[in-house]
Amino acid sequence: MLDAMEFYKEENKKVLDSYKKGLLDIKNMCTSTDKYEEAKELKEYYKFLNHTGKFLLKIAEFEENLNDEYFETKSFQELKEENNGFYVELLGENYKTSYANPTYAIKVFGDHIGQLMSAFYASCRGSISYAYKHRIFNMDKINNILLRVFESVKNKKASYEELKAIMYPIDAEWIFKNEKYLRRERMDKNFGFYLSTILEKDLSDSRYLFRLDKYISDNEVSTAKFLSNYPKEKIETLSKTTVDAFIRGFVVENKNRGNRNGVQIIYTAGQEVIIRQLIKDFKKAGFDSTIAIVDSSEANKQYNYDHRFDNAIYLNEEYIQIKESMMEKAFEFNKDIFSVQAGPMVFESFGEVPFSPENKKECLKLSKDQQDLVQKHKNKINQLFDKFEPEENTSFSIIAFPTAEIGDKFEEIFNDVFKINMMDNNVYEGIQQKIIDALDEGECVHVKGKGGNQTDIKVKLQKLKDKSKETNFVNCVADVNIPLGEVFTSPQLKGTNGVLHLEDTYLGLKYKDLKLTFKDGYVSDYTCGNFENEEDNKAYVKENLLQLNDTLPLGEFAIGTNTEAYVMAEKYGIIEKLPVLIIEKMGPHFAIGDTCFGFAEDLPVYNMLDKKEIIARDNEKSILRKEDINKAYTNVHTDITLPYEGIEFISVVTEKGEYIDIIRDGRFVLKGTEKLNEAF
Repeated sequence: MLDAMEFYKEENKKVLDSYKKGLLDIKNMCTSTDKYEEAKELKEYYKFLNHTGKFLLKIAEFEENLNDEYFETKSFQELKEENNGFYVELLGENYKTSYANPTYAIKVFGDHIGQLMSAFYASCRGSISYAYKHRIFNMDKINNILLRVFESVKNKKASYEELKAIMYPIDAEWIFKNEKYLRRERMDKNFGFYLSTILEKDLSDSRYLFRLDKYISDNEVSTAKFLSNYPKEKIETLSKTTVDAFIRGFVVENKNRGNRNGVQIIYTAGQEVIIRQLIKDFKKAGFDSTIAIVDSSEANKQYNYDHRFDNAIYLNEEYIQIKESMMEKAFEFNKDIFSVQAGPMVFESFGEVPFSPENKKECLKLSKDQQDLVQKHKNKINQLFDKFEPEENTSFSIIAFPTAEIGDKFEEIFNDVFKINMMDNNVYEGIQQKIIDALDEGECVHVKGKGGNQTDIKVKLQKLKDKSKETNFVNCVADVNIPLGEVFTSPQLKGTNGVLHLEDTYLGLKYKDLKLTFKDGYVSDYTCGNFENEEDNKAYVKENLLQLNDTLPLGEFAIGTNTEAYVMAEKYGIIEKLPVLIIEKMGPHFAIGDTCFGFAEDLPVYNMLDKKEIIARDNEKSILRKEDINKAYTNVHTDITLPYEGIEFISVVTEKGEYIDIIRDGRFVLKGTEKLNEAF
């Protein structure tokens, strides 16, 4: 296992002279622009260059000092102040006058160039992560671009087109290099940047957090302190259960893992105590772990939202073709590590206050042509991943726990979530089978809301040829998705009609009065109540929920059975703060986008209890892969859950028009499901 400095030693050696010269040139640039007030018409440009240059010099100095001794000799407070100092201009009122804020940049530079300068400055901030990982070759690239911008400005040639060409050149080899190393960082067990911290450092000393290339808030610190004192036996139980669930995923999905033994762990900073045990238990089970992604609190959610479409600056057909070509080349280069990947193990976190963004007119948007390019690109990349990590040979597992941000009762909530995640599969599998048996008697399912909820939708079920051997619904307990508690299907699109309505929901972003209308299984109309202007509401839903698609199919219908989770959420008043992973188990949910079987529809899947084959793996959209794979997938799968209290009924409608109630007035009424109401 190599630390990052050793890992990138040869690559960095190639640019060392350029890097050192670039830093000297930036120092000179900063000196020459210190008196930007005297620069007349270049004043604002010089001020920007001076600020950005000093920021990059600060990052370079930080990188040069980084080693073990650095983190061991500084106090917790010193490390925190330094870490937070990198993000201070994004916090609170500071963001109003930061070049990272498109609104401010446009105020300074005017339209077009303002967005360009803000986007470029946001990309310069990527040097923070590069410094932690000693990716000097990346830092050198950014430094040299800044110096070229300075030369252009100094020579008074700083037009939009010239600046754009300098800031965003289409460089095939550079794209290849970044993709090559991105895959290595995420999948190569020899890359020790995260692993060495998790496995070798004292996790009871919160200073370890500042070794990560992340913004570390009080939230991460409090979570880490809590888990460092959490009972060891509970950590071991949690870890073992998670590893077993990951392995079980291959069994329930009928997938042949072969000799794939690599697990890509995704987790949130502060959870390292759990992840250390998880790595050990995966090793015992014959798996090698890598850390693919570490998440942390966002310094400013609005900042990330403001820059979500910065690629509008350079996105065109030429760029997409080069990007796809270089990604395939990078994947081929890394085929040795791709060949051993078994899939990701995800530790989600939750607890943040739901975020409802400001919809700024100054932010970049993708044109219709660019939106179409993005969708085609997503399809191509998914096909590329399936080529190197085939769905039929890989699985995944995902589980979620709260962070300290959830509030004063964090410890109690964590313990209750622990219990929910450890619930007994055997108890619920039998109850859920009763629900599936009833559902398989129907030609559709009718879901109707009550009170202020205007949901009224009929979901068409696929035709079973032999009910003794076939079923439409997956009996889902704790394996790929933890906690347990749902039965789900891929509906037939034709004949699925009606309205799905939620008065208030959080799907990564806050949605008020969300309403989706379905016609023959596709979203035919949509709106929400987040903004006063209906045009803004529609744009918000399209950009974020439909993910720029004009429409999406209903890829999944499910009934969640985890009433324990629902009662727990009500007890603490945290429904809005729960992740989709848990919420989807707390009522019926409707997933817009692809089915749950994407790229593996031809692989037979059977329920463990009754051994029946789940035949509803395809729908009219996904089956188009037989003609043109680009028409089959949307690369979206977003679960939208209707809570129990908003349900008047969920009923199976038979071919004779008879209704078999599953839920009535928010409670399970089907015979054999009475135990589910005990939690209430």
